[in-house]
Formats: sequence, structure tokens, C-alpha cells
Amino acid sequence: MKNLLVAIPSNNPGGIDSELAGHFGHCDIFTLVKIEDGKIANVSTLPSVPHEQGGCMAPVNYLSGNGVNILIAGGMGMRPLMGFESVGIDVYHYNGHVKVVDIVTSLIDGSLPKFSNENTCGGGDG
Repeated sequence: MKNLLVAIPSNNPGGIDSELAGHFGHCDIFTLVKIEDGKIANVSTLPSVPHEQGGCMAPVNYLSGNGVNILIAGGMGMRPLMGFESVGIDVYHYNGHVKVVDIVTSLIDGSLPKFSNENTCGGGDG
């Protein structure tokens, strides 16, 4: 796995031991995990942006502007998914994991499913 910056919508206070937030567009905070050579190299947090500022595209533009390559979420509608695809951010489904560390471990080992236009999950649009 190449070097990547992964964003996981999280409950406060964020971090590797935090839990996934159920709604990425309204999460408390994003946990950012830098992966280098298939290993966790760094963990930091990024405050969430208010959903009202730009609607569904606010988190898309915000995460893109912060260098994110991958977003892992629990559900997503077509509009934000298409937005993430348009800025080059791959979106994966958390696949039932609750803790950020388990989600990232599953991404690294290749067991997380990728969202696509055919399999949006949850229907919530951010």
C-alpha cells in the first residue's frame, strides 16, 4: 500500500482509539491516519466543517484541501460520493468495524469494500 492520508469521521476526541461517527457530514471530528509502506505512520485530528457551509460538498472540498486520499464512512448518498470521486478521494465502507484502529487495519489488509455508484450505502448524503 502506497503512502496515503486516510480520513475517518469520528466521535470526540478523535484519534486511533475513537469510534466511527455514524454520519460523516455531521461528525464531531475527522481522525486522519497517515499510512506509509503499509503501516500507520501518524495519527492526527481535523475539526469537522459545519455541514451548512456548502451542503454536501463542504466535507468533500474540506478533506480534499487537507490532502486526504481516502475517506472511510458508514453510509453515503450519490451526491457526496460523486463529489469525492471528482476530487480523487476514494471512499470505503467501514464494514461493521466500530473503532478507528480496526477500520484502518482492515483497510491496510485490503478487506474494506469500496463504495461505487452501484453500491452507495445508507443513503444519507453526508
